[in-house]
Order: sequence, then C-alpha cells, then structure tokens
Amino acid sequence: MEREEIITKNKIHPHKLTLWIGIGSIVMMFAGLTSAYIVKRNQAGWVSYDLPMAFWYSTIVILLSSATIYLADKSFRSRAMGNYRRWMTVTAVLGIVFMVIQYVGFKAFWSQGMTLQANVAYSFLYVIVGLHALHVAGGVISLIVMSLMAFSKKKRVYSTVPVELIGTYWHFVDALWIYLLIFLILIR
Repeated sequence: MEREEIITKNKIHPHKLTLWIGIGSIVMMFAGLTSAYIVKRNQAGWVSYDLPMAFWYSTIVILLSSATIYLADKSFRSRAMGNYRRWMTVTAVLGIVFMVIQYVGFKAFWSQGMTLQANVAYSFLYVIVGLHALHVAGGVISLIVMSLMAFSKKKRVYSTVPVELIGTYWHFVDALWIYLLIFLILIR
C-alpha cells in the first residue's frame, strides 16, 4: 500500500468529527452547569427536593431506546431493511415517550409550587434538565427524519455514516441523562 492510501484509510469522516466536536461542547456545557450547581448548592437558601417518579420511568424508556437504536444499526449493517425501519421507528417513538414522561415529571414539580422563580435550586434543575430535553428533541427530529428516509421509495446509497451518527448521538444523550440523574440524586 502506498503512503497516501494508508493516510486516507485512517481519516475520520468529516461528519463524525463534527459530531464529536459537538459532543465535546455539550459535555463542557453540562460540566459547567453541574459545577455551578455544586457551588451554588452550598450557599444559603438552597432548597432540597425529590425527583418525581416520572424521571425514573423516563430513564427506563431512554435505556430501551438505546437498545433499539443499536438493533437498528445492526439491522442496517446486515441489510435487513425491514428490521432497520422497525427499530428506527421504535427508537423515535421511545424518544418522544421519553420527552412526554419528562414533561409529566415537570408537571409534578409545578403542582408542588416548584417553579423557576420559587428557588435557585429549581432554576438550576429546570435549566439542566431542560437543556437535556432540547438535545433529546434534536435527536428525536433526526430519528424521525431517518425513519421517514428508511420508508422512502427513492433509490438510495447504503452509507452507514448517517446511521452511525444518529446512533452515537443517541447513545450520548442516553449516557448524559444517566449522568444527570445520578448527579441530581446525589447532589441535591
């Protein structure tokens, strides 16, 4: 093999690089928010709270969705397009269910008077979990687009890159939620 061929073979796809840079940025944002939460928690007036059960249920849903996106990726790679369509669609539906259950969790907070203005602790909670929900919403939109494309009758090229990208991103928002849940349980 020539040197040029070896170099080309080891390059990362530009979209994958962009995704990893984006993930790094998101990690830094949440690291900053959780660090600020820890610092602020030690100040006077901080109010402790319990997380609603809805957050636990949503955790189960997002973990299931991580399994289904894995199955979608595996199906795509083996060219089992019927299974790919099914698992991609199930993942999108589970992403929507996750967001609905999170909303139910916030309704529980609202019914207890835990609003953004009530206490700085609640404000942090809303910002942290709300930003995660925005990232999940972006993933759900991508999953819906991928599902619609999977059912399209247009002739397509079977590139694994888009499937790998959404899979990586979806596993990331799953892991991020697990981190945030553990953080909010231990540091409240």
